[in-house]
Amino acid sequence: MNLDLTAEQKLLRDEIVRFARAELNQGARERDRDQEFPRELWRKCGEMKLQGLPVPEEDGGGGLDALGTAIALEALGYGCEDGGLVFAICAHLLACVVPIWKHADDDQRARWLPKLCDGSLIAVNGMTEPDSGSDAFAMSTRATRDGDGWVLNGAKTFSSNGPVADLALVYAVTDPEKGFGGITAFVVEKSAGGFRAGQKFEKMGLRSCPIGELVLEDVRVGPDALLGGEGAGATIFAQSMDWERACLGATHVGTMQRLLEGAIAHARARRSGGQPIGKHQAVAHKIADMKVRLEASRLLVYQAAWRLERTRASAIDASIAKLHVSDSLVASAHDAVQILGGYGFLVEQGVERTLRDAVASTIYSGTNEMQKNIISRWLGL
Repeated sequence: MNLDLTAEQKLLRDEIVRFARAELNQGARERDRDQEFPRELWRKCGEMKLQGLPVPEEDGGGGLDALGTAIALEALGYGCEDGGLVFAICAHLLACVVPIWKHADDDQRARWLPKLCDGSLIAVNGMTEPDSGSDAFAMSTRATRDGDGWVLNGAKTFSSNGPVADLALVYAVTDPEKGFGGITAFVVEKSAGGFRAGQKFEKMGLRSCPIGELVLEDVRVGPDALLGGEGAGATIFAQSMDWERACLGATHVGTMQRLLEGAIAHARARRSGGQPIGKHQAVAHKIADMKVRLEASRLLVYQAAWRLERTRASAIDASIAKLHVSDSLVASAHDAVQILGGYGFLVEQGVERTLRDAVASTIYSGTNEMQKNIISRWLGL
C-alpha cells in the first residue's frame, strides 16, 4: 500500500477542507445548543457529493475508491467543526448509501442513488432495537409475506437521522428458523403507510444529528423494496459495518489533527513561569501523545479502507481501526481540554463540544467491547 497521496487525492482533500471551513462552521455552536439539523448545509454537502463519495458517477456519486473515500472524510472531519453534521453524513453514507449501492438492482439504483448522493434524500439505518443493541441480530422486527410483497412490524431505536429521514434501510426477520440467514433488508420510504418516526432523543454530543425511534405498524412494501434478496440482510449489514468502522474513523483522524494543531498553537502562545506552557514537560508530553495517536490512527484507517475492496477478510482491520481510533479520539479530546485549561472548558472554544462528541465514538458502529470480541474471534479464540 502506497501511503503517498496522489495529486488528485491532495486536490480533493484541500477542496473539501476549504469548503467545510467556508460553508459548514458558522453557527455550529448554536446548532449544538439547539439540537438543530442543518438541512441547508446538508444540501450544500450534497452538491459536493459528500453523501455519495464512493458511488459510481453514473449513479450520481463521486466515483472514489474506499481509500479515497477515507481521505475525503478525513478532510471533512478536519475542516468541519460541526461533529453532528459530519456524523449525520457518515450515518447516511456508510450505513445506508453504501449497502444500497452494493446490493440494489438497476431499477433501485436509478430510483434512489442519485437523490441520496446529491442531498435530496436523507437516509436512516434501522437495525438497533430496544432489546437488541450489541446483540444486533436478536431483533424482534418481523416481515411476513403478503402476496408479492411484505408486511413489516416492529420498532427501531437509536436511529441516527431518524427524525428527519426520507427513507430507511430496515432489517427484519423473515425466517426465524434460519438465524442470520433469516434476516432481510428492506428500503422503506417515509410515505409508506404505517411507517413513522417515533420519539426523538436528547444526546450528550453530536447534537446536530437527530436521533430517535422508528415505528413500523403493518407497513406494506412491494417486492421493489427488497434489497439484495430474501435472507441477505446479515451479509449486507456486516459489509456496511466494515465500511462504517473503517471510513467513519477517518473523520476522527481529521478531528484529531485539528485538535493537535489547536493544542500546539495554545501551548506556544500561553505563558506560565516566564515561558510558553509547551516548554513544560507535562504539556509537551500530552501533545506528543496526541501526535502518536494521530499517526497510528491514520495508518490503521488507511489500511482498513485499502483492504475493504481487496480482501474478504477486511472485518478484523475495520474493527481494529474502529477500536483504536475511537479510544484515541476520546483521549486526545480530553488532553486538548486539559492543555487549554479553563479555556478548554468554555463552550465558545468548541473543544468541550468535541470531547462530548467523541464519547459516542466508543459506542456507535458496535461498542468497543464488541470490537474486542470480533478481533478475538478472528484470532481463533
